[in-house]
Amino acid sequence: MRIGFIGLGNMGRHMARHLIHAGHLVTVHDTRPEAAAEHLALGARWADSPADCAEGAELLITMLPTPRIVEDVLLRGGAAEALPPGALWVDMSTSTPAAADRVAADVLDGRGVRRIDAPVSGMARGAEAGALQIFVGGADDDFRIALPALEAMGDPDRILHVGPVGAGYTVKLMLNLLWFSHLVATSEVLAMGVKAGVDLGTLRNSLLASPASSSFIEQDLMSVLADGDYDDSFAMALACKDLGLAVDLGRDLGVSTELSALVEQIYRRSKAQHGELAGEMSPVRLYEALVGQEFRLPNPAIEPADATLAV
Repeated sequence: MRIGFIGLGNMGRHMARHLIHAGHLVTVHDTRPEAAAEHLALGARWADSPADCAEGAELLITMLPTPRIVEDVLLRGGAAEALPPGALWVDMSTSTPAAADRVAADVLDGRGVRRIDAPVSGMARGAEAGALQIFVGGADDDFRIALPALEAMGDPDRILHVGPVGAGYTVKLMLNLLWFSHLVATSEVLAMGVKAGVDLGTLRNSLLASPASSSFIEQDLMSVLADGDYDDSFAMALACKDLGLAVDLGRDLGVSTELSALVEQIYRRSKAQHGELAGEMSPVRLYEALVGQEFRLPNPAIEPADATLAV
């Protein structure tokens, strides 16, 4: 399949590499030409612009940081206009239905170019392993057309067709929102328990043995508890962006988002204190500072697992 791939960042570079290894004819583009070195060495073609990347593609895959950049690439970068009739645009960015709708309304509609949204979960390590979870919104026929490419980048058992166009974006935003909320709530619980004199390991084990148990406490949190790793593969700037998108979506839908808005404020406070490039689990550090100690297990019972983190 002839595939254009735009966005060779922490995750996109691995995803594009898997497509090449799967035998697809891949053309790549990024704002940093040096990011494509490994792909060109594997036989990919370099495109000087988004439009050049889209020209002649059966599938155009975008993996970009923000909805604004998605629109810039597709509209002002000319990629949407360059797509041939019958092509399929697969947006794997964490974006919004509204941004994709604007692209469709301005260029794609009426030209025979179809689209699906297919944002991912699994972080950079999942992208590197080709084991991403993928949430697809779009028509059944378009999902089936894209499936071979999606299976090259993700875990075939965790590629979920979640509904019509836009549903993939929504599911991904809700996943991130709940994960970030869980991180803040868990941090607050640990801070109170430790401040009250309960041993951290005992508190964690008690939570795991209770109805409050979760994969976050069992697996995801271990990167902090075992290694002091706040996961800088996904920056606070992106975490705050995703939280803002989720809160905005709730506002647009008329759904009350008091808790979500508070979680967003806590994340933004952590970003201001720890920096835009700090890891997505950095809000834990706010609560560590409150109790005057880092949350660490001296002899962790398990190693950090193959957890599915927020992005």
